[in-house]
Amino acid sequence: MTAPISLNAGGSLYDRIGPEALAALVTRFYTLVASDPLLAPIFPQDLSVTAEKQLAFLTGFLGGPPLYHERFGHPRLRARHLPFPITPARARAWLACMQAALRDTPQIGTDDARELYAALSRVAVHMVNTDGVASAP
Repeated sequence: MTAPISLNAGGSLYDRIGPEALAALVTRFYTLVASDPLLAPIFPQDLSVTAEKQLAFLTGFLGGPPLYHERFGHPRLRARHLPFPITPARARAWLACMQAALRDTPQIGTDDARELYAALSRVAVHMVNTDGVASAP
């Protein structure tokens, strides 16, 4: 999955944000995920590999080098997330953590943060794989 992010005078969103700010965002984001009561249960306790994969994915997703593809193969985002119950509430919690991380990463400008959040909002909706309602036996 690639983001429908167009180039402008400043280049790709990756070019505008830069690798250092993106790494800071991912670090802040996973600090929030680890303490979120809806999200923490579906993530490993040690988030270092998860954060590494997220940074690699976002780098390529935003128009930078295809690090995720090079290290881990095609992202197959939906298939990779199917083992985890991703409800609409969890998608909203994930986005809330991302929004807070974007807000707390001053190196990312408001317009770039808004563009990134919009792209990730579409991804979060795509990852939902259950409504969270227990089915009857």
